[in-house]
Amino acid sequence: DAWLNEYPMISIEDGLGEDDWESWGVMTERFGSRVQLVADDVYTTNPTLIRKGIQDGTSNAVLVKLNQIGTVTRTLEAIRMTQDAGWGVVISHRSGETEDSSIADLAVGTSAGQIKAGAPARGERTAKYNRLLRIEDELGGNAKYAGMSVIDKYLI
Repeated sequence: DAWLNEYPMISIEDGLGEDDWESWGVMTERFGSRVQLVADDVYTTNPTLIRKGIQDGTSNAVLVKLNQIGTVTRTLEAIRMTQDAGWGVVISHRSGETEDSSIADLAVGTSAGQIKAGAPARGERTAKYNRLLRIEDELGGNAKYAGMSVIDKYLI
């Protein structure tokens, strides 16, 4: 509680251990209205685990990795389920990434609103940001940038 009062945090990823579902629930109940609590290792982009998390109130956002669950279909299921619950979706790269930029298309195509591709310091990362810029060019006036609206509810 002191950290949230002292520092301007709006999102915390994997704030607790992946097997500590009970504490995740307590943390979400206590702080979920003030900060986005993104679960990665808890769910591993697995729709079955995400469904359980939604039922139990384990977090309020999910980190989605396209190649983590094994198929695009299961990834889309995980995203849809998370969005239907009103939770945040963060489309993420993986360590050891290549210059493949498909997660940018996934983030835009699913209206995820958030993408995690790392600092724009290396080719495999800048490829994703460049793809986002190309998508914006392709969409022209139809492009909708969510901006801070994705996290507005956490800004005090």
